[in-house]
Amino acid sequence: LLAQVEQKVKANNIRLAIHNHGPDNPLFPNATDIWNHIKDLDPRIGICIDIGHTTRDGQDPAVDIMKYAGRIYDVHIKDVDQAAKEGKTIEMGRAILDIPKVVSALRKIKFSGRCSLEFEKDMKDPMAGIAESIGYWKGVLACGL
Repeated sequence: LLAQVEQKVKANNIRLAIHNHGPDNPLFPNATDIWNHIKDLDPRIGICIDIGHTTRDGQDPAVDIMKYAGRIYDVHIKDVDQAAKEGKTIEMGRAILDIPKVVSALRKIKFSGRCSLEFEKDMKDPMAGIAESIGYWKGVLACGL
């Protein structure tokens, strides 16, 4: 459907970002797969990089942010406990992602899109984990990396 999507992007002068879903989904598992599908399409079609899914897929989100800088339009922020399909979201800063490296990459590319926190843990009462993750994120930003 990407040809039809491209027509709508052109007709309505909008930007669209395709979200990666890691090793769980063979369609768009990572930024490279998305890039391979969109590289010859209208430049308003870009990538929504989910750094947790990127890590679960065995990729380095900071490297992908740098590599696809001109087409990164949205970033989903979360931390995961392992770089494997089985990886689960946990409070940011307690897991394996190098969040300061991700922030540094976003600053290097002068990212001006959206960063959205995703927290898929403790769904019956997620507020403590969300607050901790936001606090960690704000602390990393305040460091000026």
